[in-house]
Amino acid sequence: MSTASPIADALLPWYRENRRPLPWRDTRDPYAIWLSEVILQQTRVDQGRAYWHRFMERYPTVQDLAAASEDEVLRLWQGLGYYSRARNLRTAARQVVAEHGGRFPADHAALLGLKGVGDYTASAIASICFGIPEPVLDGNVYRVLARVFGIATPIDSTAGRKEFRALAAELIPTDHPGDHNQAMMELGATVCAPRDPDCDACPLVRRCVAHARGNMTEYPVKAGRTKIRKRHFNYLIIPAGDGLILQKRQGRDIWQGLYEPPLIETARAIGERTLLQELRTILPGGKEIRGRSPRIKHILSHQHIQAVFWHIDADLGGQVPASWEQVGKAALEGRALPRLIERYLQEDALLKGA
Repeated sequence: MSTASPIADALLPWYRENRRPLPWRDTRDPYAIWLSEVILQQTRVDQGRAYWHRFMERYPTVQDLAAASEDEVLRLWQGLGYYSRARNLRTAARQVVAEHGGRFPADHAALLGLKGVGDYTASAIASICFGIPEPVLDGNVYRVLARVFGIATPIDSTAGRKEFRALAAELIPTDHPGDHNQAMMELGATVCAPRDPDCDACPLVRRCVAHARGNMTEYPVKAGRTKIRKRHFNYLIIPAGDGLILQKRQGRDIWQGLYEPPLIETARAIGERTLLQELRTILPGGKEIRGRSPRIKHILSHQHIQAVFWHIDADLGGQVPASWEQVGKAALEGRALPRLIERYLQEDALLKGA
C-alpha cells in the first residue's frame, strides 16, 4: 500500500478495524454520501442516522428529492434545526438533475457549485465516492491535527484555515483518500474527544505533540467567540375552527419557510398590558387574554430565545393580516414547525383544553 505519510500508515489499519458500522459507509453512492454529510453538519450521529434513513426511504434517489416540494422537505427535516440546510438540500438536488443529468459530478470544483456544498462536503464526496485526494476539514479533523502537530494557530482565523488545509492535503494518501478522510473524522469523534481524549486507544499517540506535552485539551486554539443574540418572542395562540392561526416565516432569519403562530417580537419581556397595546395594531376587533405559558428558554447556536405563548380569544371577523392562515388540527401534521413550537403544541394543557 502506497501512502503519503506515516500518519496514514498508522491511521488506515486502525480505522478499518475500529470504524463504527454506519449505513452510509456501506455505499459509494454520491447521493447517499452527500445526504449523510449534509445531515451530520451540526447533528450528532445517533440523531442523524434516523433522519438519513427517513430521507432515503422517502426520497431514494436525487431525482425523487428534486421533485419534492419545499414544505415536504422541511417537514421531514423538522427537529434537526439549521433549516437552511434542508432548503439547500432540495435546491442542490434540483441542480444535479437539471445541470448534471441526475449524476453527481466527479469533480471537486463542480461539486462546490451545488447549493450549500462547501469545501468540506465537496471533499468528502470527491474522496469517498470518486477517489479524489481532497482533504476534509471538520471540527474533529482540526482537533486531531492541532494536537498531533501541536499547532497553536487559531482554527477560526484565515491563517489557521490555510495552514490546516495545507497540512491535511500533505498527509492524504493518493490510494485510499476516502478511507483516510473518514479515519481522521472517526478518530476525532470517538478517541480524540474535546475534553477527555482516550490517548491509550489512539494510533497516533506516539507522534502526538500535545500528548507529549500533557496539554491535549488546550488544542485546538480559537481566536474568539461568537456573540450571542438575545430575543424575546411572544406567540399568539388564537383558536380558529378546530385548529389555530399560523403564519409562514419569511425573510432572512431563523426558521425561514417554517410555520409558527403569529409572533410579536419585543426588545424585552412584557406583561399583559403591553401585549394588549401591541395587539391593537394587529387585531382591530374584540380580544381577550385567556392565559399564558411560563417563559420558555430556547437555545440556538448563536441566539437565546425567551418565548411566551399567549392564549388569545379574538374576533376574527374583521380585518386580519394577510399572512395569517387557519390551519385545522389534521393539517398541522403536514406543516413544518420549529421544534420550540412543535413541543409546545404537543404538550400544552391549556391548548389541549381549547
